[in-house]
Amino acid sequence: MTMRRLEGRTHHTPVQTSKSFDELAGSTTLFKCEQFQRTGAFKFRGAFNKLSTLSNEQSKRGVVAYSSGNHGQAVALSARLLHMPAIICMPDDAPRVKLAAVRAYGAEVIFYNRHTQNREQVAQDIARQYQMALIPPSDDAMIIAGHATVAWEFLQDAPELTCIAVPVGGGGLLAGACLSAGFLAPNVKIVGVQTEAANHAYLSLQKQERVTIAPAESVADGLRTCSLGLLPWSIVQRRVDEILLVSEADVRNAVRFLHQRLKLVVEPTGAVAAAAALRGQLRDYGRYVGVILSGGNIDPALLSTILTETS
Repeated sequence: MTMRRLEGRTHHTPVQTSKSFDELAGSTTLFKCEQFQRTGAFKFRGAFNKLSTLSNEQSKRGVVAYSSGNHGQAVALSARLLHMPAIICMPDDAPRVKLAAVRAYGAEVIFYNRHTQNREQVAQDIARQYQMALIPPSDDAMIIAGHATVAWEFLQDAPELTCIAVPVGGGGLLAGACLSAGFLAPNVKIVGVQTEAANHAYLSLQKQERVTIAPAESVADGLRTCSLGLLPWSIVQRRVDEILLVSEADVRNAVRFLHQRLKLVVEPTGAVAAAAALRGQLRDYGRYVGVILSGGNIDPALLSTILTETS
């Protein structure tokens, strides 16, 4: 059902390789380029899938989402395509390029302070006040099912994969990868990647309980969540082989390498799995390593700064 709902609505994104990257990574690396998805990130898959299942009555009332940017963009565009009102709750320090895109897609933006306010509570209050549907970024079966199509396509296009490495924020993309691999290729290893600051999934897997951390400071703004969603955690706990950590410098270096060598514009969040591969952290996961580049919505000023830095 999910594949049929998304057919003709989402892009089947390309897979790219690089010999210069492989030499440093120590294995053949295949990149699933979700920066070429609609709204510039994988999030459109889950958002459109979820909004497509709402009743006519709920569609008329509209939807509310909370997001640092990519989920907000995805919900905003999906709502416009399906003729629904949309409100997106965004942190007041959200990247301007993402804020501009949300507004361009026609959604109303309401700001919150990520350090003093609970973003989910802000969105819940609005949803309750206006009787709108709350669309979470990851903790929802239809969202995860939409995100699962990333790994589904990846495994169909590259059946030789021995591992898939995934950026981890709320866990929806990681959980989706687990589900697709479990059905299509149970022997494929699933590895999550976070930054050292935004390490709640790493801690959760280490302790075998869902850990909540304070809002993290990281260049990877999409990873600045405080915990995995309950549903993603129930899947991740059973299926993920490892969560790896990378430094802020590693992420910036990966963004720069992908741009300069592969001519790919990837935002820091989207580059964390590539950062792990570039450091050789995935060498033990077989000959053919799949890396999901989850998005490309990077602020031009930040990209310029990263490109002019020395590694």
